[in-house]
Amino acid sequence: MKEFIINKNDDGQRVDKFLTKAVKKLPQSLMYKYIRTKRIKLNDKKCDISTRIHEGDSLKLYINDEFFATEPSEKDFLCVPTKLDILYEDENIILIDKKCGIVVHEDDENTVDTLINRIKHYLYDKGEYNPDKENSFTPSLCNRLDRNTGGIVVAAKNAESLRIMNQKIKDREIKKEYLCITINPPPKAKDTATAYLRKDENKKQVYIYDKKSPDTKTIVTKYETLEKSGKLTLVKVDLITGRTHQIRAHMAHMGAPLLGDGKYGINSVNREYNVKTQALYAYKLTFDFTTDSGCLSYLDGKSFEAENIWFLKEFFGK
Repeated sequence: MKEFIINKNDDGQRVDKFLTKAVKKLPQSLMYKYIRTKRIKLNDKKCDISTRIHEGDSLKLYINDEFFATEPSEKDFLCVPTKLDILYEDENIILIDKKCGIVVHEDDENTVDTLINRIKHYLYDKGEYNPDKENSFTPSLCNRLDRNTGGIVVAAKNAESLRIMNQKIKDREIKKEYLCITINPPPKAKDTATAYLRKDENKKQVYIYDKKSPDTKTIVTKYETLEKSGKLTLVKVDLITGRTHQIRAHMAHMGAPLLGDGKYGINSVNREYNVKTQALYAYKLTFDFTTDSGCLSYLDGKSFEAENIWFLKEFFGK
């Protein structure tokens, strides 16, 4: 028998959602069977898969010990560095200035030195995170950036903050602004451009079209030209939608590919400037809440900017 005492980070979840995260080796079909046959009980009583659990509840599982075997990788994060460029931190969230070359999550190559693992190690050393004391929660990233895109990434330290942040991002109550360098200026000095994106999962590439089709998704990119220097243009971008590779592919579709972009750009020009990674940075983040923000209400109106953006000084002397 295994007993879970529900803590603050588990509060409010459905029984099945909690068990999926807390007992990863338990197949879903067996979980449903064990709930139905009362081998899983909440506060010593029968429960349903949709029953909500609350802090202080007791969830007892009368099932084989094999389902609770410890995963050997649960503390792999302890072998990665704790080096982080922290822009802001409090008891609920942490804002990181992610540099180019760092993977945010484990990828197809099973990279262990990821941004989230560095954050876990950092919080573990501070005594703010210990997987042995958590049933289902782990510090999590609220937004992602490609390996070769730098910029601000938000991580949540607790379940409530993660839930609120994810909802705020979904509702566009967190504004993210980007800086990029394009080869050739965009068609207009300032515009809000609409197009249609199709993603090819096998090629890990997207394609942009001017006309909508059943397999495309609408993208909207707001941009403004800031400065020009020879072939290069410094552009500020505000993503109205946030699709995979949207800025890189959409700007290329408009005839202004990003400098250094090996997938959607112009390699001859990239070699001319000796740039091997796309000149793109999520440089600014603003919290602009219009609905209830719970424990994160104190962030409303705050804005944060990354410093030392690698391509600004090199190509525009900033």
